[in-house]
Amino acid sequence: MSPINSINLSRIFSKLDKNGDGHVSLDELKGFLDIIGIIASEEELELLVGKTSLDSIDFFLFYDAITKAYIKQSSYKHDDHRQNDFLENDLQKVFGVFDLNGDGFICCEELQSALSRLGLWDEQCGKDCMSMINVYDKNSDGKLDFEEFKDMMLAN
Repeated sequence: MSPINSINLSRIFSKLDKNGDGHVSLDELKGFLDIIGIIASEEELELLVGKTSLDSIDFFLFYDAITKAYIKQSSYKHDDHRQNDFLENDLQKVFGVFDLNGDGFICCEELQSALSRLGLWDEQCGKDCMSMINVYDKNSDGKLDFEEFKDMMLAN
């Protein structure tokens, strides 16, 4: 899981705060988590965050906590084969978020749609959509297959 910068976190928070009240309800948070493939009930989320809604600071702290938990879980000493299986499974789930039509490829339109749903799309991104894909598109077909996507996600 790559850390998201504060600008993008603010954009995500604004997108999730559908009624503009400065708080993200657990229902709004659950909807976002469902989109990215993390299934949790509102009851589980309330137990986790201890509140029925999050202001922007709480949202940033929530993100920080789940990121640290994920990193800790990922660094837990499993044998290499098992750890690779976990990583592969996580990447397959994330790939599915982007591969909207399920054809096994991510095209420019799917990338734009997924980034829009996550609150990470803007006009500047739109101008660079194809170039973002081309960086990792090894076979130059204009789209990313899973292996190319995996290379992109694992690049440092």
